[in-house]
Amino acid sequence: MATPGPLRSPSREPIPIDARAADHLRYIRETMESAAEFTAVPGWGGVAMGITALVAAAIASRQVTPRAWLTVWLIEAFVAVAIAAPTAATKAHRANSALFSGPGRKFVLSFAPPIVVGGLLTFALFQAGLLTALPGVWLLLYGTAIVTGGAFSVRIVPVMGLCLMLLGAAALIGPARWGDPLMATGFGIVQIGFGWWIARHYGG
Repeated sequence: MATPGPLRSPSREPIPIDARAADHLRYIRETMESAAEFTAVPGWGGVAMGITALVAAAIASRQVTPRAWLTVWLIEAFVAVAIAAPTAATKAHRANSALFSGPGRKFVLSFAPPIVVGGLLTFALFQAGLLTALPGVWLLLYGTAIVTGGAFSVRIVPVMGLCLMLLGAAALIGPARWGDPLMATGFGIVQIGFGWWIARHYGG
């Protein structure tokens, strides 16, 4: 009777070299994207936002009703978004990066929640007749958004956020008449100063 030979595992198809190379390149690219910084924070766009904020502060301080004051600042918020979005997209395009992938996605997902909370609190405080709290809330939450989003950007961005948070704390504990001057300082002067620095040192 014949003796059976040793059991052999079925032969496996060799993995093509080009497939392994593609996997390695994909892994390297994903690793680099996760470690990269989001550099599309708009510097000159920030300068423009700061200038419009100074104009808004001057106009808002002359309003005689709380609703008119709030309307001025809400218009300014929409103007700021209209400036920031296209300037950030343009800067990202110049750097051959995407706003909603890799570090850009992390920046947006970290930046957005405090802004959403700010919008909800604006509605709630207006309904409660507590508009004097809004300057502090806005500065604090915008600063928080920049700090959390800036964790995935260049180092100067979180520093800007901390400056805004300090101004927001001052607005909350200070008298109501400090509201517009502190917002002019934060949304205006701080934004212009840091925007200029980012533009000069990080590509516009």
